[in-house]
Amino acid sequence: MNATPSSALGQYRANDAYGAASGDSRQLILRMMDGAIDRIVTARGHMQRGEIAAKGAAIGRAISVIDGLRTSLDQRRGGEIAANLERLYDYMMRRLLEANFRNDMAGLDEVAGLLDEIRSGWAGIASSAAAPADAGAPLSA
Repeated sequence: MNATPSSALGQYRANDAYGAASGDSRQLILRMMDGAIDRIVTARGHMQRGEIAAKGAAIGRAISVIDGLRTSLDQRRGGEIAANLERLYDYMMRRLLEANFRNDMAGLDEVAGLLDEIRSGWAGIASSAAAPADAGAPLSA
């Protein structure tokens, strides 16, 4: 995905890659992204302490959450954005596997950063969708 966060936000607004019509669906996606990031941070701590089994379990849970995000993409409505996200999620899952096998903290950090960037764009959509439609309209006398 070569878009900046601000241009990605515009693309998301125009073409809902997740097919999330309701605010509840948007919030679920945000919670899933938060969960994946939390699990990566947890895995990083386990990696630093040499806790191999716990590190692997946390990375496995992060991969499962990212796979859930990937499978929830609406390819029909999401078009090119959904296709790009699917490739990015696939890359993240592979990168987490590599990070697990190589004890590569940089790999964990890379994936957490990518997720955070996507999450920031998605959070902007969720908050703008939650705002009243006439919030910026002038008051009539």
